[in-house]
Amino acid sequence: MKVAVVSSSAIPSDRANSIQVMKVCQALVQLGHAVTLLAPDTGQQAADPQQLALHYGLLETIPLAPVAAPSRRSFAWLAARRARRLGADLLYTRLLPVAVLGLLLRLPVVLEVHEMPAGNFGPSWFRLFLCIGGCKRLLLLTEALRAALRQVYRHPLPDGMVQIAPSGVDLERFKGLPDPETARRTLGLPPRPTVVCTGHLYAGRGAEIFLQLAPQMPSVHFLWVGGRTEDVHRWRERAGGISNLTFTGFIPNRELPLYQAAADILAMPYQAAVAGSSGGDIAGVFSPMKMFEYMACGRPILCSDLPALREVLDGGMAIFCPLDAGPVPGDRMLAAWQAAIETLLTDKVFATSLAHTARRAAAGYTWLERTRRALEGFGVCHG
Repeated sequence: MKVAVVSSSAIPSDRANSIQVMKVCQALVQLGHAVTLLAPDTGQQAADPQQLALHYGLLETIPLAPVAAPSRRSFAWLAARRARRLGADLLYTRLLPVAVLGLLLRLPVVLEVHEMPAGNFGPSWFRLFLCIGGCKRLLLLTEALRAALRQVYRHPLPDGMVQIAPSGVDLERFKGLPDPETARRTLGLPPRPTVVCTGHLYAGRGAEIFLQLAPQMPSVHFLWVGGRTEDVHRWRERAGGISNLTFTGFIPNRELPLYQAAADILAMPYQAAVAGSSGGDIAGVFSPMKMFEYMACGRPILCSDLPALREVLDGGMAIFCPLDAGPVPGDRMLAAWQAAIETLLTDKVFATSLAHTARRAAAGYTWLERTRRALEGFGVCHG
């Protein structure tokens, strides 16, 4: 079928939601659908779909149709109308206004929701989506998010309308990766045990934990891969002369598997409150893409003990460290992280067991399988 995917992100960009929407588009293409991606016209889009595929590490090319709009509000209307004119059989989006307008235009709609609706109008748009009839599906990252939405909006959110779909991974990108020592040599990284975290440096993502741990563990290299330029500069300044702590800055998505392969330990050092790309606290409901990349990479995972992560991971796949409530990690949290790192670096049998178990589980979380589940049984309309 013809699928119009509408994104609010500039394409190309390094934002997580930009990467996620491209993975969804690729999976739709791989399932045999004709996909057109509608995104804001920035005047700087790569004209060649091959460039986009290279930027995002895709195996498929995705047609991009920029939508020129004077404002975000008008973008929603113009994008929904463009989808209608394209003769789309399905409108797929994370934008609440686009989903509502798509239903009003009598288009079948899949709406992905990654966090609680926010802002002045977000809750109202979400209520409209729930109330308006039509063929629609609500795609949620976690059961925790469904529970939170039910509590706030007093809506049953029936199984027929809702599909739980955590983030996903391209397993093909993690085949044939080198061992950590070889990966480090290839990337020019120090030849020492390495703990890696990939992703942005938003508040609560755990850079503070790396900053505190590195001086206490001088024989270990702490490597943070990614982040916006201004955030990277700020953390490099804070790191000062800590020689075993590195912030690489932005790395193209296609190169991330090699950096993850360079790790002896892959870390998700989240704190109690985790900021999303647009602010807010997503710690209770999120499903980070890097969790599935880590699983596929075949390295032991060390993460903060957030309930949302336990919807996917368990004690056979990762070590969970306790959280502190404040923005600065306390002695208990730091001691737990240090002890866990030392355990994983010395007990190779245990570390290998965790890594292999997680890698086997990753097969159930591919973008392809996720998108197949998202559309499963969608022929039934729910008013």
